Formats: sequence, C-alpha cells, structure tokens
Amino acid sequence: MKKIIPYFLILLLVITGCASHGKEQIKIATATRSLGEAYMAQGNYIAALRELLDAEKIIPLDPFLQYDLGLVYMAREKYNLAESHLKKAIALKNDYTAAQNSLGVVFMKQKKWDAAITLFQKTADNLLYGTPHYPLSNMGWAFLGKGSLKEAEKSFKKALKLKPNFINAIHGLATTYLAQKQITIARQLLDKSILKYPDVPILHADLARTLESLGFRKEARQSWQQVIKLAPESELTKEAANQLTRLSSGFHNL
Repeated sequence: MKKIIPYFLILLLVITGCASHGKEQIKIATATRSLGEAYMAQGNYIAALRELLDAEKIIPLDPFLQYDLGLVYMAREKYNLAESHLKKAIALKNDYTAAQNSLGVVFMKQKKWDAAITLFQKTADNLLYGTPHYPLSNMGWAFLGKGSLKEAEKSFKKALKLKPNFINAIHGLATTYLAQKQITIARQLLDKSILKYPDVPILHADLARTLESLGFRKEARQSWQQVIKLAPESELTKEAANQLTRLSSGFHNL
C-alpha cells in the first residue's frame, strides 16, 4: 500500500497541474483575443488577425473569437473565410444576433441577396436584439441589390421609424428614390436631412447626384465640393474629385 499511495498522489498532482496550466492558457488566449479586438478597432487588421489566430489555437470554440475572425476576414474582403468563421460563431451560440447580422452582410458582399435577407429578417424579428434598425437597413440594401425597390423602400422606412437619425438608412432611402426616378422626393428627403446633419459627407454626395439628375449641374458641383471639404481623405472624396472633373468639362455652358 505504501507504494500505491504515492503513485496516486503523483497522478493527482499531475492532473491538478494540467488543469491549472489549462486555465492559465485560456486566460492568456482571452487576453490575446482582446488585444486582437483592440487592433481591429484601430483598423490594423493584419495585427488583429495575427493575435486572433494565436488565440484560436487555445480557444477555438469561443464564439466571440470566431465572430472577431469573421469581422477581420470581412474587412480584408476574404468573404469565404468570413462566412466560415461567422457560421462557426452562430453554431457555438445560436442566439448570436450580431454574428447573424454580420453574416448577412457577408452574404450581401457575395451578392447572395436572398440568404442575406433571410438572416436580416431573423435578426430584426428577435425581440431581444437591441438595435433592430441595423438589420432592417441592411435588409433594405439587400433588396436594393436584388432590384426589389419597393421592398427596399419599406425596409429603410421601418429602420428610420425606429431610429430617425440613422444615416445608413437615410442614405439607403435616398438611393432607392433615385433608382425609382423619384428625384423630387429624394431631394426633399436630403434637404431635410442635411439641415439636421450638415456634416455628413454621404448625404452631400447623395444630394449632388440628385441635383445633377434634376439638371442643376452648378449646385451639384457645390455639393461635391462640400464632400471634399468634410472628408478630404476618404474614398468618397476620390469619387467627388472625379465627378467635379466631369462636371467641369461642361461648366462653361452653364
């Protein structure tokens, strides 16, 4: 018996040591995930991916980690990988509405309109989801991509009913009106919105497109110039510069 007892004591110590080491690894991996999220918030997706992949070696079944990986791959335009990780996050946590909404966005990027709409509707219908205007607006964009303009209009209006100052939905509704050739209604929406939110570049860009559709090239130029003033280093400013060059070619005729 004297030989047996020390053996079990040693075994117990080994098991306890492994368990303790495992908890420490999980703690480190969770901190690594948080570091990856911090890099992600800064827009440093390469550094974020490095940290998140390191964390995945220890906590591959963490739904929040899988969600983070999905977001990073989406930002890097690796949509197949983003889809895979977001699906894992949802499989691990079936009520993960943020992951469902993000997966819907990935489907939109892949032009899988119906799949995106299904997910956005499911998310918007979840009474426990605190920001349903996000999936409703996203659903509007999916309908717009699909060419279902009336459904797009309804979705954007539902989003704005819940959150009247939601710029993504205002932009979407204005874009829908332009696609429907409801130019005057688009201008009314944008004039009203810009009075409330004068520093939002995308609204001035939408107004520029609307004004040109109405034949007001000079006013359209002014709106594009406002875009450049408000967001001098954005992708939208590149479009504004191109549009100004194009409009300037016929400006002497105004």
